[in-house]
Amino acid sequence: MFDQILRRHTRQVRIGNVLVGGGAPIMVQSMTNTDTENISATVSQVGALAKAGSEVVRITVNTMEAARAVPKIRAALDAQGLDVPLVGDFHFNGHKLLTEVPDCAMALAKLRINPGNVGHGSKRDDQFGAMIEAAVRFDKPVRIGVNWGSLDPELIARMMDENGKLDQPWGADAVMREALIVSALESAAKAEKIGLAGDKIILSCKVSAVQDLIAVYRNLAKRCDYPLHLGLTEAGMGSKGIVASTAALSVLLQEGIGDTIRISLTPEPNGDRTREVIVAQEILQTMGLRAFTPMVAACPGCGRTTSTYFQELAEKIQSYLRDQMPVWKGRYPGVEDMHVAVMGCVVNGPGESKLANIGISLPGSGERPVAPVYIDGEKAVTLKGDRIAEEFQSLVDEYVQRTYVPGAAPKPKSRKKEIPIKVVDQGTILSN
Repeated sequence: MFDQILRRHTRQVRIGNVLVGGGAPIMVQSMTNTDTENISATVSQVGALAKAGSEVVRITVNTMEAARAVPKIRAALDAQGLDVPLVGDFHFNGHKLLTEVPDCAMALAKLRINPGNVGHGSKRDDQFGAMIEAAVRFDKPVRIGVNWGSLDPELIARMMDENGKLDQPWGADAVMREALIVSALESAAKAEKIGLAGDKIILSCKVSAVQDLIAVYRNLAKRCDYPLHLGLTEAGMGSKGIVASTAALSVLLQEGIGDTIRISLTPEPNGDRTREVIVAQEILQTMGLRAFTPMVAACPGCGRTTSTYFQELAEKIQSYLRDQMPVWKGRYPGVEDMHVAVMGCVVNGPGESKLANIGISLPGSGERPVAPVYIDGEKAVTLKGDRIAEEFQSLVDEYVQRTYVPGAAPKPKSRKKEIPIKVVDQGTILSN
């Protein structure tokens, strides 16, 4: 087992029933893309995101009607037994909405404020102050979220002027990165001066470029102890968005930076919004930072596996495990740590199957139609015939019911990563 990642020490913030920072598990959040005025559509999507595993869901609050809809959305979710905290995303007119619709502020678990979009000049301070005062009045935490694309132009101008006076001026990109950090820290200081407690503040400084994001957060993490929200501003669509988010966030998470994450994927037209939740969970789980659902290890396939059988089984088992988790989580403690292996042939199949809690090594193309199953490192049974998939799924079910029972000794979160070997003769070793 690798050494545990040492998390950055931060204050702890409570968002409804969810804790962020201060040693709490790294939280997964998401955002709706429905028109918040459409109450039924927003309730439906928030519910889908919550059931997929989003621990906090952010909704757009941009109009008076959207603000009036928020309490109704909250009530509808409560009626369904969904207590997922809601975050209000405010830009430009948040001060007005929070002042004129206090029920909106009361229904939200957190306010998200972008200091670059609250106004300019004297209006900026007044409007930012009004939003912070609302947070104080209703006892709500705030995320001060600075974005590269909406930085306060007055701040940028000031810092560019100061930079121009230096003997060795910074490059423009470096000034922009510093401006992001300064905007966040100065805004947090103003919020505390107005009366918002320090344990009610989360910061983010989001950009779209991977290297810029890493540089900004490394610097920000050294200069404050507020919890930090991680994510690319616009990750992109499909594999590009997934790869970019993983590349950026995994570096920071490995360094102990980050207390909550969101993967800002652009969905396909009419695409599944919950994909961003699953990607966030898988980043955290594959890094060993959290466990959400049993994971399936599967080989990529090669010329020995021209049949799609093992691919179909791997997909079926992974989907089955994810679908079962809402029920299993309350019934079988620790099941989210289970590892399952579905391997396509005998080259690496038996070894990987031994390392999983339960694993199957399917026959590759042209090999004998037999599939050994390994349970806790030992060969348990060999499956044959046309019902290998169904029989293996039944074995997985039986394993869960037998192993993860309330009151039983907890199962180790990872199996010992070694395969026993034996010496056959001088210079020759074989795996058992």
